[in-house]
Amino acid sequence: MSLSIRNQLAGTVTSITPGEVMATVKVRLDGGQDITAAITLEAVEELGLGEGAAVRTLIKSTEVALATGPVRGVSIRNQLAGTVAEVSTGGAMASVKVDVEGGELTAAITKDAVTDLSLTTGTSVVALIKSTEISLSV
Repeated sequence: MSLSIRNQLAGTVTSITPGEVMATVKVRLDGGQDITAAITLEAVEELGLGEGAAVRTLIKSTEVALATGPVRGVSIRNQLAGTVAEVSTGGAMASVKVDVEGGELTAAITKDAVTDLSLTTGTSVVALIKSTEISLSV
């Protein structure tokens, strides 16, 4: 299966916390960073997930926000440190590639955000991703 989602990071399930309908699935990425996905219990069962299962985290580039450092006082739990590898700007939008341990993420953000954050190759950033915006595949 081919997907248009460019952000695909491999990892291993470290824990699953079930709720009534949804579950949080913690994944240790191959680069050593941890990420949490909130998916349905039905998906956990259909994918056959359990501790130690190999998965791919899938994140649309439009769901990746960037900050110039760790952010406190926010509900977003997934904060992956990285370095800007490339910035491509268009009329209103920009594509920012970020090297993170074990892979690369692309963030689709506004051109104004690139300017306001002074993002250039080599800039240290933190990628922010809501757990509800992370899908898993096996």
